[in-house]
Amino acid sequence: MAPSTPPPPTGTHPADAHDVIRVSGARENNLRDVSVDLPKRRLTVFTGVSGSGKSSLVFATVAAESRRLIDETYSTFVQGFMPSLPRPDVDHLSGITTAILVDQERMGANVRSTVGTVTDAHAMLRSLFSRIGDPYVGPPTAFSFNVPTSRASGVMSTEKAGGGTEKKIVREQVYLGGMCPECEGRGTVSDLDLSVIVDESKSLNDGAILVPGYKADGWMVRGFSESGFVDGDTPVRDYTDTERHDFLYRDKGKVKALGMNMTYQGLIPKLRESMFSKDPESLQPHVRRFVERAAVFGPCPACGGTRLNDSARSAVVAGRTIADVAAMQITDAAAWVRGIDDPGVAPLTGALEHLFDSFVEIGLGYLSLDRPAGTLSGGEAQRVKMIRHLGSALTDVTYVFDEPTIGLHPHDIARMNQLLVDLRDKGNTVLVVEHKPEAIAVADHVVDLGPGAGTDGGTICYEGTVDGLRASGTLTGKHLDDRVAVKDTVRQPTGALEIRGANQNNLQGIDVDIPTGVLTVVTGVAGSGKSSLIHGNLAGRDGVVVVDQGAIKGSRRSNPATYTGLLEPIRKAFAKANGVKPALFSANSEGACPTCKGNGRIYTELGFMETVETPCEDCGGKRFQAAVLDYTLGGKNIAEVLDLSVAQAHDFFSAGDAKVPAVTTTLTHLRDVGLGYLHLGQPLNTLSGGERQRLKLAMHMGDPGGTYVLDEPTTGLHLADVANLLSLLDQLVDAGKTVIVIEHHQAVMAHADHLIDLGPGAGNDGGAVVFEGTPAELVASRSTLTGEHLAEYVDA
Repeated sequence: MAPSTPPPPTGTHPADAHDVIRVSGARENNLRDVSVDLPKRRLTVFTGVSGSGKSSLVFATVAAESRRLIDETYSTFVQGFMPSLPRPDVDHLSGITTAILVDQERMGANVRSTVGTVTDAHAMLRSLFSRIGDPYVGPPTAFSFNVPTSRASGVMSTEKAGGGTEKKIVREQVYLGGMCPECEGRGTVSDLDLSVIVDESKSLNDGAILVPGYKADGWMVRGFSESGFVDGDTPVRDYTDTERHDFLYRDKGKVKALGMNMTYQGLIPKLRESMFSKDPESLQPHVRRFVERAAVFGPCPACGGTRLNDSARSAVVAGRTIADVAAMQITDAAAWVRGIDDPGVAPLTGALEHLFDSFVEIGLGYLSLDRPAGTLSGGEAQRVKMIRHLGSALTDVTYVFDEPTIGLHPHDIARMNQLLVDLRDKGNTVLVVEHKPEAIAVADHVVDLGPGAGTDGGTICYEGTVDGLRASGTLTGKHLDDRVAVKDTVRQPTGALEIRGANQNNLQGIDVDIPTGVLTVVTGVAGSGKSSLIHGNLAGRDGVVVVDQGAIKGSRRSNPATYTGLLEPIRKAFAKANGVKPALFSANSEGACPTCKGNGRIYTELGFMETVETPCEDCGGKRFQAAVLDYTLGGKNIAEVLDLSVAQAHDFFSAGDAKVPAVTTTLTHLRDVGLGYLHLGQPLNTLSGGERQRLKLAMHMGDPGGTYVLDEPTTGLHLADVANLLSLLDQLVDAGKTVIVIEHHQAVMAHADHLIDLGPGAGNDGGAVVFEGTPAELVASRSTLTGEHLAEYVDA
């Protein structure tokens, strides 16, 4: 007979013993048999260099297993409609609670997604206007820009006993929707900027067509000038209406030109087919830049950009239409809701007040409900997702956050910390992946992973309190109190980039001269207008290279070698050394293993059961045919080369038989941005957010542009890597580049040659330049919020 469980100590309940989430033997990605106990109902922060395994432990192990176990509680029928989730590579997990992920994934794949639709604010407004709007328009759908107004009529037939039918005429039925019929609820209509496409002061033979590839003496332009529709020597502005139509908009038709019968088509429809209908990512860089300049989107003239039809815009509540409320800054919308005094809709107005207050509380009061969700930054998207949890009555759940302070000014980080603490104090377990020392400081428990990144990481370096971390001697502990002093001397500018009358979004028609040849940092609270000023006025200028936070496109076949273009010269080097075709050394072409088709893994779909993923037995996960692996370069085959880290590959391709200068140049850029540990063949979907951004930066380092614009390059960077980033920025400036950085990190601000501070607040309270000068001058004056926090940072 099995021994009975000993009774619990007096005064305790058996259920109280389950106070930790226990992880044993975790091996996801680079984790090396990690075992750790995470205290429940506490705030635990995970630290470590980018790529050390933080996300692998928190998201890919604990949160993934929680979601998988919850999915298994549904019936087999329901599971058939849900994504199949594999079990994480871990020996044992216990004590897991329901996990709610609040990550940085961008929102709004649908063009009709707005801040209002993703937070249910618009749904509540539709109900409010349907109930008390004057005049009465219809049900809530009558205010939805996703629902068109539809009409139906016809004959209804009813079968009768004996085989007969009874027919009845059905009167017209109207289904009311609020969608603008002109723009179909998008709020914008697309058009082409003719001034970018044609220089009307010139003739065709003098180069009137400005499109890449349309040379004045080329056959594509001669097709127009010899068509008989226009004169190639007449300036375009002197064309008659008929000639202008034939040149720009004529439909396809056969004409005799260039000594043959050819198909003639107006320039605009020809360009729409050949350039503007294609995925911009598939176009050559110079063509993509032209397309981005020529394709313009303007507000729909029918609805004024509101997305709503005339009927939906006619109803008024408290002096405002639903379009007016959606366009308001949320702080103003909150004041509008409080002015509604109608007991019949008190529950609705109360819910809206709470929702709008949550926006303000989380630092997003500067947004408007009609803001397209796809335009939110990763940090803004994460905080919008957080809103639905702030007033939740759920307790004893696990909230998982991925760097919630991204995009936040130091002034706002204290407020974010308080929200995390409030969630914990309600009895929840809060797990946070973070790099900012201000966020680490509020942790009850710290788990530091490392010691390095990639294969050099994946182990627990420290567990315990923040004070213990500071004294632990780990890389994070050593750098926790790092400070950067302001420069004694700054570089002198060589010129200036002029911005005049900037009025995008909340900018108040400001004039700014951005110095060239120096490091300029643009700062200010979230929503103050930094991105509007820089991206809205510098992007697209000649010589300006923008490295933003946009996601990297790539499948599980994509890796750093394919994304950076490294694989092309590597394949050619293998082909030259072995006297065969380069296509043999591509896992997406002739060299691919026929069994797994170059994937390296076999994915077996089992209907309603979990998809099984196994290494390919024929190639052993190497992705290539066995015959291809017999060809070597410098003693290594293509699979072994792709398994090298960036640092190892740099040494390999720098000397000997494998010396390929074109490869080492790109590898040097990857190493300089701190990605020396990445493997060339590592799938892109395994990279962290910080790694992806630095990969993009490395891609642009070889560009010929003279001005670099970086958008929060410290995103995802460990404290120890910030110094490396500052060194990299100095290298760029010392090489004659102009570097403009949008940043909140005080170390980057202190290192700047020139600071531009926007504010004083966010949204309607921002959009003005509140300081221009050196960091030392800002610290001395403490005249802005940024100045106060920078002074505290350098004085600490």
